[in-house]
Amino acid sequence: MEGTMDLFSQEEPAPGKGPPRPLADRMRPRTLDEFVGQEDVLGPDSPLRRLLQQGKLRSMIFWGPPGCGKTTLALLLARITDCDFVSLSAVTASIREVREVMERARINRNRYGRRTLLFIDEIHRFNKAQQDAFLPFVEDGSIILVGATTENPSFSVIAPLLSRCEVVVLRRLSDEHLCTIIERALTDTTRGLGNIPIDMDRETVERIAQLSDGDARRALNLLELCAEIAPVDADGRRRLTAEVLAQALRRKHLVYDKAGEEHYNLISALHKSVRGSDPDAALYWLVRMLDGGAEPRYLARRLVRMASEDIGLADPRALRLALDAAEVYERLGSPEGELALAECVVYLAVAPKSNAVYKAFNAARAFVKQDVTRPVPMHLRNAPTKLMKELDYGKGYRYAHDEEGGFAAGERYLPEGMAEPAFYQPVPRGLEIRIGEKMAELRRRNRDAGKP
Repeated sequence: MEGTMDLFSQEEPAPGKGPPRPLADRMRPRTLDEFVGQEDVLGPDSPLRRLLQQGKLRSMIFWGPPGCGKTTLALLLARITDCDFVSLSAVTASIREVREVMERARINRNRYGRRTLLFIDEIHRFNKAQQDAFLPFVEDGSIILVGATTENPSFSVIAPLLSRCEVVVLRRLSDEHLCTIIERALTDTTRGLGNIPIDMDRETVERIAQLSDGDARRALNLLELCAEIAPVDADGRRRLTAEVLAQALRRKHLVYDKAGEEHYNLISALHKSVRGSDPDAALYWLVRMLDGGAEPRYLARRLVRMASEDIGLADPRALRLALDAAEVYERLGSPEGELALAECVVYLAVAPKSNAVYKAFNAARAFVKQDVTRPVPMHLRNAPTKLMKELDYGKGYRYAHDEEGGFAAGERYLPEGMAEPAFYQPVPRGLEIRIGEKMAELRRRNRDAGKP
């Protein structure tokens, strides 16, 4: 458990007391004026800025992508408002630890009149019971709760807690913002790399910004790695070139948030590209996920789902191909098996589309859920024993194979009194064109046989 701490100290550990802090940590803004980006939240006329100027602060949820400044902003708020700062991670903290922190906060308020800003990183990872534990302490003012999340708080934070917090939406940093942060780190002689002779052109700065996907932490980590591996020339200068950046990228795979909102955004884009019959877009999103660290087996499962949901009987081969792609990946692994996933994605994208089975299944499920329990008609029941035969189980059943064309025209297979629901409606695409023609012919034969 992390306790109250001064996270604004920029002093390096004493010799022999531990390694230097990472560049991204050293370069955290110390004032709001140093904060780069989020102008709509922290601008001169913003409500949050005005509240801070008045020394007022309420509980908040910071919602934004990784590296946009959620933790840094919480630190700044604690400093500006002269609060004790306590940080907990929802990944590691238990309910007992949470309650201990909040009880201490209540004591500090009642005895010393000092407020506590409790920062919860990844608050969406707390379950309902853990989030419930905050409520009485937020309500009585013992703590100012600041939660950070990459997930939509509407779905990840319980309603009672959400109603007591202001949601502050933080945006992904632009490349221009990241360039500013990188250049500041290159010139800062106290906390940054300003004391190291470094030559770095603007193009390489911009490329680091582009590769960082709006994440300041990622940009500074990549810059620091480049500085560490850059060759030193005869003049003692480190030249951070495009070649050095390429080497750094090979050594440091950029992070992909497998559980965050971006993961679901990417898989949504992949699924919709397949549904929209755009093989290039589908391949792009597939590669984005693979290169970002998505589990190929997860992608294989989603391809099977796409084949069932969006292609269906318009091309039954699609499901088989998706299953084969999953099996090929299991046999070969990465990277060889990923080509089978790519082949499957392209096939699914160009295949004829039908969600008729998907819609029919959902319609049948909805009907059964709201319908009464209807008995199985006697002629459809199995009669394996003498008693069941005597009770007329199976009596009158027509064996379709013995009928003309293998079809018992006029026979009824639904419960008594149930109207024909017409769940399945084939679309005029792919194989379902022929399926639709077949169904029309069978319906005609049923009508001719007197079936309503």
